[in-house]
Amino acid sequence: MTTISFTPHNHAHCIRSTVDAAAARCASEGLQFTPIRQRVLEILLEKHRAMGAYDILGHLREDGQNAQPPVAYRALDFLTTNGFAHRIERLNAFVACAHAAEDHAPAFLICRLCNAVAEISAAPARNTLAQTAKPAGFTIERATIEALGLCPNCTGDAS
Repeated sequence: MTTISFTPHNHAHCIRSTVDAAAARCASEGLQFTPIRQRVLEILLEKHRAMGAYDILGHLREDGQNAQPPVAYRALDFLTTNGFAHRIERLNAFVACAHAAEDHAPAFLICRLCNAVAEISAAPARNTLAQTAKPAGFTIERATIEALGLCPNCTGDAS
Protein backbone atom coordinates (compact mmCIF):
# COMPACT_ATOMS: atom_id res chain seq x y z
CA MET A 1 0.00 0.00 0.00
CA THR A 2 1.53 3.26 -1.09
CA THR A 3 0.92 6.48 0.76
CA ILE A 4 -1.36 8.99 -0.91
CA SER A 5 0.40 12.12 0.12
CA PHE A 6 -0.43 15.79 0.25
CA THR A 7 1.85 16.52 -2.70
CA PRO A 8 0.60 17.37 -6.17
CA HIS A 9 -0.11 14.47 -8.52
CA ASN A 10 -1.98 13.76 -11.75
CA HIS A 11 -5.38 14.51 -10.31
CA ALA A 12 -7.38 13.69 -13.45
CA HIS A 13 -5.71 10.28 -13.66
CA CYS A 14 -6.33 9.72 -9.93
CA ILE A 15 -10.05 10.40 -10.32
CA ARG A 16 -10.53 8.47 -13.56
CA SER A 17 -8.58 5.38 -12.49
CA THR A 18 -10.37 5.19 -9.12
CA VAL A 19 -13.83 5.62 -10.66
CA ASP A 20 -13.02 3.09 -13.38
CA ALA A 21 -11.81 0.57 -10.77
CA ALA A 22 -14.96 1.12 -8.70
CA ALA A 23 -17.18 0.65 -11.76
CA ALA A 24 -15.34 -2.53 -12.75
CA ARG A 25 -15.60 -3.98 -9.26
CA CYS A 26 -19.30 -3.13 -9.05
CA ALA A 27 -19.91 -4.80 -12.41
CA SER A 28 -18.02 -7.94 -11.38
CA GLU A 29 -19.80 -8.16 -8.01
CA GLY A 30 -23.26 -7.23 -9.25
CA LEU A 31 -23.34 -3.95 -7.30
CA GLN A 32 -25.36 -1.01 -8.59
CA PHE A 33 -22.92 1.84 -9.31
CA THR A 34 -25.57 4.46 -10.05
CA PRO A 35 -24.74 7.85 -11.57
CA ILE A 36 -25.32 9.52 -8.16
CA ARG A 37 -22.98 7.07 -6.39
CA GLN A 38 -20.36 7.65 -9.07
CA ARG A 39 -20.74 11.42 -8.81
CA VAL A 40 -20.40 11.35 -5.00
CA LEU A 41 -17.20 9.32 -5.38
CA GLU A 42 -15.92 11.82 -7.96
CA ILE A 43 -16.69 14.73 -5.61
CA LEU A 44 -14.75 13.06 -2.81
CA LEU A 45 -11.84 12.40 -5.17
CA GLU A 46 -11.85 15.95 -6.56
CA LYS A 47 -11.47 17.50 -3.12
CA HIS A 48 -8.99 15.12 -1.43
CA ARG A 49 -10.29 16.35 1.88
CA ALA A 50 -12.87 15.21 4.37
CA MET A 51 -16.36 16.26 3.36
CA GLY A 52 -19.64 16.10 5.21
CA ALA A 53 -22.83 14.87 3.62
CA TYR A 54 -24.21 18.40 3.33
CA ASP A 55 -21.02 19.59 1.57
CA ILE A 56 -21.51 16.79 -0.93
CA LEU A 57 -25.18 17.66 -1.27
CA GLY A 58 -24.18 21.23 -2.14
CA HIS A 59 -21.94 19.97 -4.94
CA LEU A 60 -24.71 17.74 -6.26
CA ARG A 61 -27.05 20.73 -6.34
CA GLU A 62 -24.39 22.79 -8.15
CA ASP A 63 -24.37 19.99 -10.74
CA GLY A 64 -28.10 20.58 -11.25
CA GLN A 65 -29.26 17.62 -9.20
CA ASN A 66 -32.38 18.22 -7.14
CA ALA A 67 -30.88 16.03 -4.42
CA GLN A 68 -32.21 15.78 -0.90
CA PRO A 69 -30.15 14.65 2.14
CA PRO A 70 -31.19 10.97 1.92
CA VAL A 71 -29.65 10.81 -1.57
CA ALA A 72 -26.23 11.85 -0.28
CA TYR A 73 -26.47 9.61 2.79
CA ARG A 74 -27.49 6.56 0.73
CA ALA A 75 -24.65 7.13 -1.72
CA LEU A 76 -22.14 7.53 1.13
CA ASP A 77 -23.49 4.42 2.83
CA PHE A 78 -22.98 2.43 -0.37
CA LEU A 79 -19.46 3.81 -0.88
CA THR A 80 -18.34 3.13 2.71
CA THR A 81 -20.01 -0.29 2.93
CA ASN A 82 -18.23 -1.41 -0.23
CA GLY A 83 -14.84 0.12 0.63
CA PHE A 84 -14.85 2.95 -1.91
CA ALA A 85 -14.85 5.61 0.81
CA HIS A 86 -14.05 5.90 4.51
CA ARG A 87 -15.78 7.76 7.30
CA ILE A 88 -13.46 10.04 9.25
CA GLU A 89 -14.90 9.78 12.75
CA ARG A 90 -13.19 12.85 14.18
CA LEU A 91 -14.67 15.11 11.50
CA ASN A 92 -17.97 13.28 10.94
CA ALA A 93 -17.01 13.37 7.29
CA PHE A 94 -15.99 11.13 4.41
CA VAL A 95 -13.02 10.66 2.09
CA ALA A 96 -12.57 8.53 -1.00
CA CYS A 97 -10.56 5.37 -0.40
CA ALA A 98 -7.13 5.62 -1.98
CA HIS A 99 -6.77 1.84 -2.16
CA ALA A 100 -10.25 0.44 -2.78
CA ALA A 101 -8.89 -2.44 -4.85
CA GLU A 102 -6.70 -3.67 -1.97
CA ASP A 103 -7.52 -5.37 1.30
CA HIS A 104 -5.91 -2.94 3.70
CA ALA A 105 -5.96 -1.38 7.13
CA PRO A 106 -5.94 2.38 6.61
CA ALA A 107 -4.90 5.18 8.91
CA PHE A 108 -5.68 8.79 8.18
CA LEU A 109 -3.49 11.88 8.42
CA ILE A 110 -5.85 14.83 8.83
CA CYS A 111 -4.76 18.43 8.41
CA ARG A 112 -6.35 20.47 11.17
CA LEU A 113 -6.37 23.64 9.03
CA CYS A 114 -7.59 22.59 5.58
CA ASN A 115 -9.10 19.15 6.37
CA ALA A 116 -6.97 17.51 3.67
CA VAL A 117 -6.69 13.81 4.37
CA ALA A 118 -3.97 11.36 3.35
CA GLU A 119 -4.51 7.63 3.68
CA ILE A 120 -1.59 5.49 4.83
CA SER A 121 -1.14 1.90 5.96
CA ALA A 122 -2.00 1.25 9.59
CA ALA A 123 -0.86 -2.37 9.47
CA PRO A 124 2.16 -1.90 11.78
CA ALA A 125 0.11 0.03 14.35
CA ARG A 126 -2.79 -2.44 14.16
CA ASN A 127 -0.41 -5.37 14.65
CA THR A 128 1.06 -3.69 17.73
CA LEU A 129 -2.41 -2.89 19.06
CA ALA A 130 -3.57 -6.49 18.49
CA GLN A 131 -0.55 -7.85 20.34
CA THR A 132 -1.17 -5.45 23.24
CA ALA A 133 -4.84 -6.48 23.44
CA LYS A 134 -4.10 -10.21 23.27
CA PRO A 135 -3.10 -10.67 26.96
CA ALA A 136 -6.42 -9.10 27.94
CA GLY A 137 -8.19 -11.74 25.87
CA PHE A 138 -9.50 -9.07 23.53
CA THR A 139 -9.71 -9.62 19.77
CA ILE A 140 -9.76 -6.42 17.76
CA GLU A 141 -12.19 -6.56 14.88
CA ARG A 142 -12.01 -2.96 13.73
CA ALA A 143 -9.77 -0.04 14.58
CA THR A 144 -9.73 3.42 13.07
CA ILE A 145 -6.52 5.38 13.39
CA GLU A 146 -6.74 9.11 12.78
CA ALA A 147 -3.79 11.44 13.30
CA LEU A 148 -4.34 15.19 13.47
CA GLY A 149 -1.63 17.63 12.41
CA LEU A 150 -0.58 19.93 9.61
CA CYS A 151 -0.13 19.02 5.96
CA PRO A 152 2.88 20.37 4.06
CA ASN A 153 0.69 23.00 2.39
CA CYS A 154 -0.50 24.40 5.74
CA THR A 155 2.71 24.13 7.77
CA GLY A 156 3.65 27.71 6.82
CA ASP A 157 0.11 28.96 7.47
CA ALA A 158 0.24 27.80 11.10
CA SER A 159 3.02 30.16 12.12
